[in-house]
Amino acid sequence: MTDLPLDPVAIDVGHLLHRTVTSLYAHLVTRPTGRAVRMAIETQLEGMGDRSLSLIDLSEVSVLDFSCADEVVAKLVGHYAAAENKEAFFVFRGVHEPHRDQIEVVLERQSLAAVGETTPGRFELLGARSAEEDAAWRTVETRGLLGRDDVEEALASPALRDALERLVQRRLVYRSPITGRVHALSRLVAHLM
Repeated sequence: MTDLPLDPVAIDVGHLLHRTVTSLYAHLVTRPTGRAVRMAIETQLEGMGDRSLSLIDLSEVSVLDFSCADEVVAKLVGHYAAAENKEAFFVFRGVHEPHRDQIEVVLERQSLAAVGETTPGRFELLGARSAEEDAAWRTVETRGLLGRDDVEEALASPALRDALERLVQRRLVYRSPITGRVHALSRLVAHLM
């Protein structure tokens, strides 16, 4: 059995947008459009196993308004963060400046956070988070993974170790149920990019 019992999937929102909402433009600018795209993503996730990892690619979306950021990012993250029967992890790719403010605001309003690729190869924690969560996340992100024995050395203070537990609960890092190793989500989606 593997350390990573996750079903990975890459979802291109630009492609979904063209397929779901017949439009020539890659604009996510109305709540109904955002809802249609989110529902199409959720349909794809229904076929996944108990644990899934999704790379949601926003690279081809040129305009993203607040209502669509709420529908596609915040509602997706919030729904699966609360789900008890399915562990879903998300990384949002292509979170460029025109998208970033909208995503940050809708996540913060709902006390949510997500991992986003803001420039190629650079991942950041977006949304609501404490300074300790941010520091613990950056440590995992920099190292790629932490084994059980690495946690105390890498996260010297109890506050940082508590923050790591919150990151695991919030599904912002992945802890293997088999080995207990904590993985950066960016490394787990690298082969999907």
